[in-house]
Amino acid sequence: MKYALLIYAQPGSHEALPKDEYEEALGQYMALRTDPRCVQGGQLQPVSTATTVRVQDGRTLTTDGPFADTKEVFGGYYVFEADNLDEAIELASRVPSARLGGSVEIRPLVEQ
Repeated sequence: MKYALLIYAQPGSHEALPKDEYEEALGQYMALRTDPRCVQGGQLQPVSTATTVRVQDGRTLTTDGPFADTKEVFGGYYVFEADNLDEAIELASRVPSARLGGSVEIRPLVEQ
């Protein structure tokens, strides 16, 4: 089954790390990306570049910024092929944001 690991980061948490820890965290992200079970992954531009779209009464409305104002921001994702939820949890626990004040949401994909 494929699982999406949605990465929510605490803004500034990575940049606040000492240089060696920052580079170690980046290496951990890259290690996950090169794991053979990784189907896809991507990092998003900063939340300040977001545009939210709503359609109300047939009119398209746009606003700058994310849909919701939260302390964590959606920063990227991975899609992994995993045998079960326990394996997906193990993979998610390796994402640096999970220990740097953020979180990783795991969602099974609907396979077409």
